[in-house]
Order: sequence, then structure tokens, then C-alpha cells
Amino acid sequence: MIGRRLRALALLPALLGLAACGGGYDGAVQCAPYARSVTGLRLSGAAAGWWRQSNGVYAHAQSPRSGDVLVFRATSRMPSGHVSVVRRVVGARTVLVDQANWRPGRVEHGVPVIDVSRRNDWTAVRVWWGPIDGIGTRVYPTYGFIEPVAAQLAGLS
Repeated sequence: MIGRRLRALALLPALLGLAACGGGYDGAVQCAPYARSVTGLRLSGAAAGWWRQSNGVYAHAQSPRSGDVLVFRATSRMPSGHVSVVRRVVGARTVLVDQANWRPGRVEHGVPVIDVSRRNDWTAVRVWWGPIDGIGTRVYPTYGFIEPVAAQLAGLS
């Protein structure tokens, strides 16, 4: 009984980190404020809400460009969603992102994200997970990309 409780407590930091952007991990580093500071997007609140909030204000896309923000949907494991900033497009189905709090309390740069959607529209991705030194097995649903650069060029932000 005590062993089971100790194992559960040992998993707690990892489980809290899965909330990624709000509520679950109460550290100084969160994905939404990080993405906002890097991109200049004028969006607030939980990461998953950025897609709806940006509609009509910033351009949306289903294919990545450097500087875009990939918006993860809310799930039971990530109730506030997550956002990552595209650092570089490697190929049609692979990007490198900069993000905060995917690993609790850390900012990571050049993290591989792979599109595993059936239509190659970036609505389902897998993300590099440092503790296993490889692409994670979990598939995360996403909305797509917010394009802060296009909005700045159009004078919208």
C-alpha cells in the first residue's frame, strides 16, 4: 500500500506537466505566455482557446511556416491545450518547435513534432519526449497553425 502511494507520488510531476498550459503545473514557465512573448500574438487565456480567439484576427493555416504557432486541442490529459512555436519546417510532415512546459518547468528549443494525420493537415501530431529520447507514442489532436507573421504584414496585430 505504501509502495503504491510512493509510486503515485513519484508520477505526480510528470502528470502535472501533461496539463502543459494552465492549471496543472503552477510553475513560472507556461506555454501560452512563452509563445506570446516569442511571437507577439495578442491572445490570452488557455492555449486551446487561442484558435477560436484568433479567428478573424490572425490567419489560420493547415501547413506550417517558421514563426507560426501550433495550437493543440484540449484533451483529458491536457485540459488547457498547448501551444508551440514553429522554429523550422524540416519537411512536409516534420517541424522543429520551441515550447515551454511540455516537460514541466522547461523551455525547449528545436523539438521535433511529426504530423500523423491521415490527410497531412496537421490535425494529429506526435511530439518528441526527452525522457525517452524519441518521438512519443501518444497522438495529440491540434487545430492547426496561427500565423502571426502574416497578421503583422497585414497590419492586424
